[in-house]
Amino acid sequence: MNRPIGIFDSGVGGLTVFHEVMKRLPQEDLLYFGDTARVPYGIKSAETVTRYSMEITRFLMEQQIKLLIVACNTASSVALSALQSAFTIPVLGVLLPGAKAAVRYSIHHRIGVIGTEATIGSSAYVGAIQALDPRVIVHTRVCPLFVPLAEEGWGAHAIAEAVAREYLEDLCRTGVDTVVLGCTHYPLLKGAIGKIMGESVTLVDSARETATEVQTLLLDQGLSRTDNSEPLRKYFVTDAPERFRKVGERFLQHPLPNVEKVIL
Repeated sequence: MNRPIGIFDSGVGGLTVFHEVMKRLPQEDLLYFGDTARVPYGIKSAETVTRYSMEITRFLMEQQIKLLIVACNTASSVALSALQSAFTIPVLGVLLPGAKAAVRYSIHHRIGVIGTEATIGSSAYVGAIQALDPRVIVHTRVCPLFVPLAEEGWGAHAIAEAVAREYLEDLCRTGVDTVVLGCTHYPLLKGAIGKIMGESVTLVDSARETATEVQTLLLDQGLSRTDNSEPLRKYFVTDAPERFRKVGERFLQHPLPNVEKVIL
């Protein structure tokens, strides 16, 4: 189907999902929406995040998208079911693909989840993981400083390792063998997180798992595009397009043309 895929996040973090989808499905047209005027979502109420998510989805529906990816873990935690009920196109979040992968990878049924205050506070990951396998013990940690570190490009900096140690040392002692990176910014700190957790712990990148699930869904529903020699990449933001461009280029490692500021 020759219509674009829509991807949204509260800011730039969802570009990790955008990047994985772009790699996995290079012929698909992709539209990205970053709600940079109202970021972060991680400290807002579920009602507010759901309202924002509805507004963004209505805008993307006007762009004739064929599928929506909620690339924000917070919105996936609290707004996904409302979006799926309100719109007729397929709507995927990043939470369930990450939960499925964690259950699949965990050998000892001990899984850690790290994320924002709202994502962890919603207990959505805990519920999803234990629904898949009731034997699993889930340990969670809130890691708010990982987001600004990722956006500053300090994922490999000594400061990132020091912050990761502060957040994660006690998680190491719980015996988890798998950790879900429950925020789309966190893959940019994978090195620091992995160093603290140790080589025996598997880190689950929800962005990568989501891209795999999107590919499967498009194939199953006959929505894939295979004849696109010049795929569209367009970015919408609600504030500060130049900052988005600067940080986004750090995330994607290539120029970001077509960044447009919109008012919802």
